[in-house]
Amino acid sequence: MRKILRKPAVLAATGWSNSTLYAKISAGHFPRPMKIDPNGRLVAWLEDDLTEWQNRAISAARAAGA
Repeated sequence: MRKILRKPAVLAATGWSNSTLYAKISAGHFPRPMKIDPNGRLVAWLEDDLTEWQNRAISAARAAGA
C-alpha cells in the first residue's frame, strides 16, 4: 500500500508556507497533488512522488556544489 500525505504533513516536511507550496506547484517545481474526494476540495500527495522530488532536489544541489 502506498502512503498518502495531506497538506499539513507536506508543509511540515518542506518548511514552506501554503503560498510557497502552491507557487512551486504552479511553476512546475513541485509535484501536483491529487484530489482525494469527489468535490475536489481535499488534496494529498503520494509519498513516493515526494521522495522522488526530494532525491532530484538533493542531486541538483550537490551538482551545483551546495
